[in-house]
Amino acid sequence: MSLVLDPAAQDLLFREAHTANTFTDEPVTDEQVQAIYDLVKFGPTAFNQTPLRITLVRSTEARERLVQHMADGNKAKTSTAPLVAILSADNEFHEELPTLFPAFPQAKDLFFAERAAREGAAGMNAALQAAYFIIGIRAAGLAAGPMTGLDFEGVRKEFLDDDHTPLMVINIGKPGTDASYPRSPRRAYDEVVTTV
Repeated sequence: MSLVLDPAAQDLLFREAHTANTFTDEPVTDEQVQAIYDLVKFGPTAFNQTPLRITLVRSTEARERLVQHMADGNKAKTSTAPLVAILSADNEFHEELPTLFPAFPQAKDLFFAERAAREGAAGMNAALQAAYFIIGIRAAGLAAGPMTGLDFEGVRKEFLDDDHTPLMVINIGKPGTDASYPRSPRRAYDEVVTTV
């Protein structure tokens, strides 16, 4: 059985897409980011929770503050990308559940009254949303450079608060010269899928 999605779209989103390490200087607009979010906000999460928070780093001063918290191998990339986004999980997402999941408003207190339960759910579902966000960046004809090589606590203190857990930093833009490494191997279907 073939996929319904057009092969060109499959290539854009998956087969031909690579993590970008260099970018052109073409800006990424607020309108592009809005269009990306407006598409990917429909990706499924448990109880329709939306714990992902996106902090766009646009000012020179904020960029300099962020670069200080990046691993050495990520500093130059973060310094020169047209746009940088800090993705975090909002551990107080449950306050929105009665509105976002009206079919079962009791979920807020029944499942997420305890902070530890919220942190686990926020991390997992924000990670799902982060993956959707990366696919959305690709759908916009841009490249994403997601990175976890950073001082998470430093980024949290510098840009967030105690209710938000940083997940990753993503550089965003049009890919530059020699933007990516050659495609690394992937596991074969029969190596990862079992039927019971």
